[in-house]
Amino acid sequence: MKLGASLCDHLSTRAASLSAQREDSWFKSLFVRKVDPRKDAHSHLLAKKEDNNLYKIQFHNVKPECLDAYNDLCADIFPSIHADPEYPCELVGTWNTWYGEQDQAVHLWRYRGGYPALTEVMNKLRQNERFTDYRKQRGTMLLSRRNQLLLEFSFWNEPVPRPGPNIYELRSYQLRPGTMIEWGNYWARAINFRQQNHEAVGGFFSQIGSLYTVHHLWAYKDLQSREDTRNSAWQHDGWDEVVYYTVPLIQHMESRIMIPMKNSPLK
Repeated sequence: MKLGASLCDHLSTRAASLSAQREDSWFKSLFVRKVDPRKDAHSHLLAKKEDNNLYKIQFHNVKPECLDAYNDLCADIFPSIHADPEYPCELVGTWNTWYGEQDQAVHLWRYRGGYPALTEVMNKLRQNERFTDYRKQRGTMLLSRRNQLLLEFSFWNEPVPRPGPNIYELRSYQLRPGTMIEWGNYWARAINFRQQNHEAVGGFFSQIGSLYTVHHLWAYKDLQSREDTRNSAWQHDGWDEVVYYTVPLIQHMESRIMIPMKNSPLK
């Protein structure tokens, strides 16, 4: 009985605390710029205005016995595309999944110039004999593949090359339709709680593919560093409020721990 009473007291105290926080949050919101969802598409409201970057993320599920050969194949072709000024695209990062879906590769590309740049790259790659040969060999190694086209949130860092060694976490959230603006409003403040160890790499939301999908990309030295960094966020006043209000927006979430492939700009 004492344990039950103690638990009830704790929950009552927590509910009262969150109620007070909501009132305080409402007052603070009067002074915090929020996006008005009625004025424009969320892609225009939440994406960066100063550039015209489009991102493509690829998920390749590889036959287990082919993973090493697949990695070598990517290491042979990706750097040549990345370094060629004739292609208005950049390889942001390329990884193998360590924890999550096994025998999986994840590639993130940036197209400077948006959809026209993507179209230009695709047209040029069709004429590239080395890339055509890569696709033929890749086809014999894969079990399945999928991709998405993404925009980056205006309040996140732009991904830039970083030295290693690091592990990377890709946290993917499937949001309830119609909640992207609300998510963006909360994370525009929340990202300030997750910058102290330089762990924030990039934040994106989908435009084509699975819609209302958000990807947050983080970098850590190791799994213990990840644990310590994530726990430290709870010491910041306001982080619990962000979690409290954003969790109900999520239909499904997934975490991948990834290891950079040898030619990844994100080491």
